[in-house]
Amino acid sequence: MCRQLEEGLAFHCAPALAGIKPANLISCPKAEYPGFLHLIEEYNQALNGKDIYFQVVSQLERSYLLLVYRGRQLSSQLRRPEILCLLAQAGYPVECPLAAQLERLSQRLAEQKDGFPHEIGLFLGYPPEDVTGFLQNGGKNCLLCGHWKVYSHPERARKLFRRYDQCRDALCRRVALGMSISQLFQAA
Repeated sequence: MCRQLEEGLAFHCAPALAGIKPANLISCPKAEYPGFLHLIEEYNQALNGKDIYFQVVSQLERSYLLLVYRGRQLSSQLRRPEILCLLAQAGYPVECPLAAQLERLSQRLAEQKDGFPHEIGLFLGYPPEDVTGFLQNGGKNCLLCGHWKVYSHPERARKLFRRYDQCRDALCRRVALGMSISQLFQAA
């Protein structure tokens, strides 16, 4: 596996890899990863059995946008009634498999010219009230800014942010010692 990609995955995707968050995103420059799609195939072969998936959800001229997710956890997240309602408003199919929702996310990313479609936060495990708060406030007036902009329950979010950071730090340390993502999570 590519050491640079291992380090990037550890830093940007540790909470999803460890199962404390349904998904994380990482942008991977094409120039830095010439065999990227093959690497992703290798990660999927090694880790799909542990319910860890790697999917390119957007391919731009210079980079790939990779979603790293826990399949059962993400499916469960997206089936919550309040989340289904928000996704339906954004044109997502409801009562369908995760693959169809991820396909729609890829379409929405392709349609978006600047930034990300706001509902992406629902895939990443952001509380629906924070996604709604962001939309209603145009990204302003948040109570806390960390891994996302928080509009409700700032103390709960602060604890979660600390947990994500601790997870990231622990995984980065292990990768720095020479362990691979596949080694760390195949045994889990």
